[in-house]
Amino acid sequence: MKNLVVALAAIVLSHFALSHPLRAPLVARLGEKGFLGLYSLVAFATLGWAGWAFGEAPRGPLLFAPGDGAWIVASALTVVALVLLLGSLRGNPALPGAEGTAPASPTGVFEVTRHPMMWGIALWAIAHAIVMPDPRTLVLMGAMAVLALVGSALQDAKKRRLDPAWPHWQAQTRFVPNLLRLPGAGVAIWLAALAAWLAATWAHGPLGGIAAGVWRWLS
Repeated sequence: MKNLVVALAAIVLSHFALSHPLRAPLVARLGEKGFLGLYSLVAFATLGWAGWAFGEAPRGPLLFAPGDGAWIVASALTVVALVLLLGSLRGNPALPGAEGTAPASPTGVFEVTRHPMMWGIALWAIAHAIVMPDPRTLVLMGAMAVLALVGSALQDAKKRRLDPAWPHWQAQTRFVPNLLRLPGAGVAIWLAALAAWLAATWAHGPLGGIAAGVWRWLS
């Protein structure tokens, strides 16, 4: 567990450092492409370390035994996470290099939150913590949720400094999701999210050894 905690701390701290205080001086020294190369190298190295450490960490004990209700809640959260994630892949002014592209008013998943990708990751992490509440999973998923949500808040502050269009975009959107706006994501995004959820939860069985989603009751 110690290796996992240290690896996850390295992911979170390196991401925050490279995205904020170290970004400008490193871009000035390495150029934008050089910085992105360094950022990618650090990200892959720390993620690989965390993956190895997670596999080495002991399983269990569970803090509670998740029943069918927990699996239903986790499944619903995962579908919502996929809707937010897939809907964020187009027209997302928060993505790198998208400065100045914020539209006049939000549509689709951006009516739910201005950070749909990060909230998708956080909800995915929460869903996994609900159905596998052992120490190593809670540590891993807690780190992913912190990385996503604290990173989003820090991104707001950075974008306000660097992107003239961001203050207006921020005033038109929400940080905390308004889930009542989820139907506005569109039929195509919902169908894609359901298809991705069915495929991913099916793969949980052969790849992870745990039946997930609807396959838990069909297998």
